[in-house]
Amino acid sequence: MGVAIFAFIVFFLLIASAGLILFYREAMLQRIAAVTSPRVKSGPRGLGGTIHQTGLSLTTIVEQFERVMPKNERDISSSRQKLIRAGYRNESTLKVFQGSKVFVPVVLCIVVLVTGLGRNSPFLFYAMAVGIGYLAPDIWLRRQISQRQKKIRRALPDVLDLLVICVEAGLSLDQAVIRTSQELRVAQPELCDELGVVVLEQAAGRPRTDAWKSLADRTDVDSIRNLVSILVQAEKFGTSVGRTLRIHSDTLRTERRQKVEEQAAKTTVKLVFPLVLFIFPSIFVVTLGPAMIKMSEFFKNFH
Repeated sequence: MGVAIFAFIVFFLLIASAGLILFYREAMLQRIAAVTSPRVKSGPRGLGGTIHQTGLSLTTIVEQFERVMPKNERDISSSRQKLIRAGYRNESTLKVFQGSKVFVPVVLCIVVLVTGLGRNSPFLFYAMAVGIGYLAPDIWLRRQISQRQKKIRRALPDVLDLLVICVEAGLSLDQAVIRTSQELRVAQPELCDELGVVVLEQAAGRPRTDAWKSLADRTDVDSIRNLVSILVQAEKFGTSVGRTLRIHSDTLRTERRQKVEEQAAKTTVKLVFPLVLFIFPSIFVVTLGPAMIKMSEFFKNFH
């Protein structure tokens, strides 16, 4: 067992050393390029630069672990789609995500080894470290997707209102999408980012219907899918886009109001459990406590 742990640590140190060597080689090439080409913008300096360089080195090390993972085209495509839904479209993020499934279990195993948790039952603790480390990136990614979808769902009525204003002012749908993505980029960055991708796809020559359907597939939000289907039908049958968007925006606001009312109606049922478990026992103690004390004293004197 000791020989296996020692070999495991040596293997980890070798991979980490290789990652550091690759990182410092890249940093040296950047320094040479900065000297030979002064116009190239240098990175941040000071503490921010140190943190930035440390993050780059850690990312480079994690990317090296991606080579250890078995390659499956179905899993890779599924992971890439999930990363896109979470807002990570860079190609290196897939390597970092795949490498983290090896890097995180290794780190957790080292933590178990250093802290001595696995002395009594090593198999259990190491198995837990490997399992938790392998599942932790998926859990984190699922949480990021859920948060981003929630932000997109909340931002959609405001974006639709501005789209309606732009369309009724005389702009076409494509120009209205461009103007909306520019105006609301600070307030609603997630949905405006997706609209910017739609604009870029249309500029690259992709048909409008396909670009909007791609938006629905990337976000995987029901309200976005309904909006895309409404826009496709409006373009197909030649109906008014502004009126269609206004009706859909009113429908979304009505659904949001109904969800709030539903949550408010559920509070009465949810309050039953704290009432029964915490409030009623304290009321019984306050009201019946003095009577029980007097009764116990009375029976003691009676005997």
